[in-house]
Amino acid sequence: MARMRAMVCEAAGRPLAARERERPQPRRGEVLVAVSACGVCRTDLHLVDGELPQARLPVVPGHEIVGTVAACGAGVTSLAPGVRVGVPWLGWTCGRCDACRRGLENLCAEAQFTGCTRDGGYAEFAVADARYVFPLPERYDDLAAAPLLCAGLIGYRAYAMAGDARTIGLYGFGAAAHLIAQVALHEGRRVLAFTRPGDAAGQAFARALGVHWAGDSTAAAPEPLDAALLFAPVGALVPAALAAVRPGGLVVCAGIHMSDIPAFAYRLLWEERTVRSVANLTRADAQAFLALAGRVPLAVHACAYPLAAANRALDDLRHGRVEGAAVLTMHGDRASNRS
Repeated sequence: MARMRAMVCEAAGRPLAARERERPQPRRGEVLVAVSACGVCRTDLHLVDGELPQARLPVVPGHEIVGTVAACGAGVTSLAPGVRVGVPWLGWTCGRCDACRRGLENLCAEAQFTGCTRDGGYAEFAVADARYVFPLPERYDDLAAAPLLCAGLIGYRAYAMAGDARTIGLYGFGAAAHLIAQVALHEGRRVLAFTRPGDAAGQAFARALGVHWAGDSTAAAPEPLDAALLFAPVGALVPAALAAVRPGGLVVCAGIHMSDIPAFAYRLLWEERTVRSVANLTRADAQAFLALAGRVPLAVHACAYPLAAANRALDDLRHGRVEGAAVLTMHGDRASNRS
């Protein structure tokens, strides 16, 4: 049987292990993807830290997969070998439950997740359900396309929840925020970026992308916000964001995991302010955002790492040493800013 390289999460709290594995084969309704790049997401940190109780270990992490279809299982007619595709976090849903029937497949109780409950893209090959695989806009090369598949998709779902908010605060300016900031600016909205205290480089990066203000997350917002999107997994930011949004404003928590939210005074929530979360994504989100990314030239800032350096990429992400997004590539280190 053919073999492949993979980085495997074998136990929580341990570094990923470099392993040679048997190359998987697609079953009915699945495709085999030859991986060229895979984004490194903060969710992967939560996985290796043991903060995702649903994880199936051992598992190959990675849910921002870019590659080409290498083989199709029986019954697959929507894709063909050689097609470049992306594979996101949501990997399978039942299609039968109440959530699925109401268009909320992201809340399916039986859902499977790429790189968490099914093997992901920290490997040379990955198998995916063909229904959850998407063609990618041609304007982005493999390295630039990878962050679109989670940072972009989850950022877009959070952004869509903000409705017609004209002034938006982004808390945590990493992979997701640097993409959705560009979408918001393209649509004529005011964007304020809040970074970890003292992160002068992150604030300069945000300003270079055109945001109207950038500063510490501990600082008072210089103007009232219509909505705040929280990408940093820090529960203490929820009351801070509530204090920053105007009456009737919205705070969206966009991460899969967040530290505990501290108690706060009811007056911060009063005047019809709202706090809500984003859970996963839907295929409709993927189709809408990837179509948008095809029309709007997003400058994707990505830092490439070879597959074997996955642990270094995770450590750099943990300590804020990544500007934009970290991406594993099967073709060695190279840089890209293609848009």
